[in-house]
Amino acid sequence: MVKVDADKAKKWSDKEVLIQWHKGFKGTLLTHKYLKEEDLNQFELQTVNECITEYRNRLIDISWFMRSLSEPIARMANKEDKCTGRFWEGRFKSQALLDEAAVLACMAYVDLNPIRAQMAATPEKSDYTSIQRRINSAMKGEQPPELLPFVGNERLNMPNGLMFSVKDYIVLVEDTGRIIREDKRGAISSSSQDILNRLNIPAENWLKITTEFGALFKGAVGALPALTEYCEHLERKRRQGAANCQRWLCA
Repeated sequence: MVKVDADKAKKWSDKEVLIQWHKGFKGTLLTHKYLKEEDLNQFELQTVNECITEYRNRLIDISWFMRSLSEPIARMANKEDKCTGRFWEGRFKSQALLDEAAVLACMAYVDLNPIRAQMAATPEKSDYTSIQRRINSAMKGEQPPELLPFVGNERLNMPNGLMFSVKDYIVLVEDTGRIIREDKRGAISSSSQDILNRLNIPAENWLKITTEFGALFKGAVGALPALTEYCEHLERKRRQGAANCQRWLCA
């Protein structure tokens, strides 16, 4: 799951854009000279400004992010397999998560992939997952800096992050994973039930969503008002997936 903070990127200074870009890419000789505050003529400055505009747009572009992520993986895989050609089956697909319930449900679905596939018995033993990182950090009283943090309940001067506490989310995923693993129903704890009540999702719906999210939702995901607003913003006449959103994301 990816959160694109376009507002933050738009507020970056030109130097901040280049610093962010150089964290993942080489840049150009001129962009490095600009950061070192070396003298540049008018033509060189114009070239740097064009680069900054392009980099700023790319840094908030999901397509560019996926390209930058996929290409190195494909090269490494082809090198290991001693072959050439396409590695990925096709272009990536993305779904907009329109509200808190959709975000948390999708997070749990992704975090529980190894449990459903019987690759791990518990979330803390699920290698290469965000939930494992969150659990390991929580044991130290911390949150992993590379992941969007849980910031608690809504309040004034709300920081950027996920609602609820990280402890509540970990317990919710653990409860859900245990039910999936043991194929039992009705084992949601009281703290997890409190979260589901706030999300307005019945426990039975939650278990369905966190095991079949990819099959249930093909387009944007969220409660009907959020889905309607999203479609109007994109000038779409039809609300794709509205029936399943209404059925599974509403009490």
